[in-house]
Amino acid sequence: MIVILKQGINAQDKNKVKSFLSDRGFLVKEIKGEQDTVLGAVGMAHIDPREVELLSGVASVVPISKPYKLASRELKNEDTIVSVGNVKIGGNRVAIIAGPCACECRSQIMEIAALVREAGAVILRGGAFKPRTSPYSFQGLGEEGLKYLREAGDKYGMPVTTEVVSPRDVEMMKNYIDMFQIGARNMQNFELLKEVGKTGMPVLLKRGLCATIEEWLMAAEYLMANGTDQVVLCERGIRTFEKATRNTLDCSAIPVVQKLTHLPVIGDPSHATGIRDMVSPMALALVASGASGLMVEVHNHPEKALSDGPQSLYPSQFEKLVRDVQALCPVVGKSLETSPRIIPASITDESACETTVSENVIAFQGERGAFSELAIRRTFDEDVKVLPCKSFKETFDAVNTGKARYAVLPIENTLGGTILENIDLLGCYPSLTVVGEQQIRVIHNLIVNPGTKIEDIKKVLSHPQGLAQCQEFLSKELKNAEQVPFFDTAGSVSYIKQTGDKSLAAIAGAPAAAYNRMEILREGIETNPKNYTRFYILSREENSQEFKSRFTPNIASLLFNVSDESGALFKVLKILSDHGLNMKKLESRPIPGKPWEYSFFVEVEMKDNDEFNKTLTLLKEKTTSLRVLGTFRSAH
Repeated sequence: MIVILKQGINAQDKNKVKSFLSDRGFLVKEIKGEQDTVLGAVGMAHIDPREVELLSGVASVVPISKPYKLASRELKNEDTIVSVGNVKIGGNRVAIIAGPCACECRSQIMEIAALVREAGAVILRGGAFKPRTSPYSFQGLGEEGLKYLREAGDKYGMPVTTEVVSPRDVEMMKNYIDMFQIGARNMQNFELLKEVGKTGMPVLLKRGLCATIEEWLMAAEYLMANGTDQVVLCERGIRTFEKATRNTLDCSAIPVVQKLTHLPVIGDPSHATGIRDMVSPMALALVASGASGLMVEVHNHPEKALSDGPQSLYPSQFEKLVRDVQALCPVVGKSLETSPRIIPASITDESACETTVSENVIAFQGERGAFSELAIRRTFDEDVKVLPCKSFKETFDAVNTGKARYAVLPIENTLGGTILENIDLLGCYPSLTVVGEQQIRVIHNLIVNPGTKIEDIKKVLSHPQGLAQCQEFLSKELKNAEQVPFFDTAGSVSYIKQTGDKSLAAIAGAPAAAYNRMEILREGIETNPKNYTRFYILSREENSQEFKSRFTPNIASLLFNVSDESGALFKVLKILSDHGLNMKKLESRPIPGKPWEYSFFVEVEMKDNDEFNKTLTLLKEKTTSLRVLGTFRSAH
């Protein structure tokens, strides 16, 4: 059952409810949501729910109908984010796990770890114990292989996962790895599931060769009932009558499972296909289906691999796949999970550790649920604290004064163009620098108070751009409704919630509806689906190294002035061209207090940092002022 507690319940009453359930044989899990706290009570015991409802601090009791209780969305509606070391799996991210099928020797795993880490993998995989169909095939190096995996993971800053095949190995293995892997052949090895669950560690659970979705989720229930709530499901293909591929990849299982469970789901295109050339297209299909990650086999010499060479990607193929996944992520509303770039300790910024800036606060303009907050969730940890600000200037001020460590601000929209106010503000804060960017697809929805029907709507509220971008829908479906401009898309949702008026509707993103607990009446109502917004991530200069250390920058943002004479701008742009700095964006802005004089905002692609610095020296000679607003890694 699900026990929904009253808001503001005190600790004493909460503990009494827990004790009441535990004493009657229930396993009790506390789940804290945005606004409500619930207790999940599962087990063999039987009890009249009315006994629980009478307890002080209990709002209501709801029976769980699914056989998998702890894994069900009935128990927990919000997505679970599984932490594996410093990597998050689930939510708005796509995490890539990569490595060889089997750990063959120390030099092999060290070389492959370096290659996949550089390409974009965030978790290292490799088999130390290999359950093989043939008893004469390579069975793995055992504990020696675990030692090599741990060494490679530590050296390259990646958590490690490997398959456990026997309950007696669990205690030994947990000292070497960060996440257990349950293979397809062992999905219903219930004694193994019990032992692994007792560790409380993250577990990657692969779907069995012929398992139904319910059987797969029941296997996850075994893990959760025995102690761990950090379970990642992995679709790796099922056995069908088809012989052209090793297995049949069930992409349709991804959205089905996501509706049934709060656990994250990833995909394994290597085992699903068994054919190297099919791995990349099927990996992209998994991401398009909504998978929160991929597990991909990569080998430096697959033709010599002791296990599954034909399905292992060459490092160059894997690198291209990661780039393709990164390009696809904004389309499906996700971002690629990344790990900090490995940099020498001598160049780290120690001052960042001494600052009194709010460590875990990110500022944005707008109200909760805004597209800017969505950009934050795709860039930082899911549990980061956000600071909504009323204006762009207030957002800049929040970072400048130390109220927030970072700010996420829109800089450009594919349909609406550049947000010029933020370009101008960038020039007014010399202590702030651009450290990164994020790109999201803007999907507009018609949002209403619960129970509202489309014929009830008399007014539609949204930001002017939101209204403009949905004109085709509005003119057909709501042609008699008044369109009311509002200062902010998320703010319009908050407003109609406060009124409770069913004659009002708002146009905004799904996060705004979720945060305000409103109903989405129509999804994807924008006229042009190619609607993306690009955001800058800002910090104070002294705090920038922490974020910059994650990536090798490939974009520079510049602001400069030129003298008022013929050819002055041409001379600057020629320097950029001569030194191979491809110009991605150019905007001219009037200089306050100097009529008919302009500053220029430019973004250029960087290929080599030393060459870029030489170019800056030349630019200073041809400009009257020059400032590097920041260097960062492109999000697309």
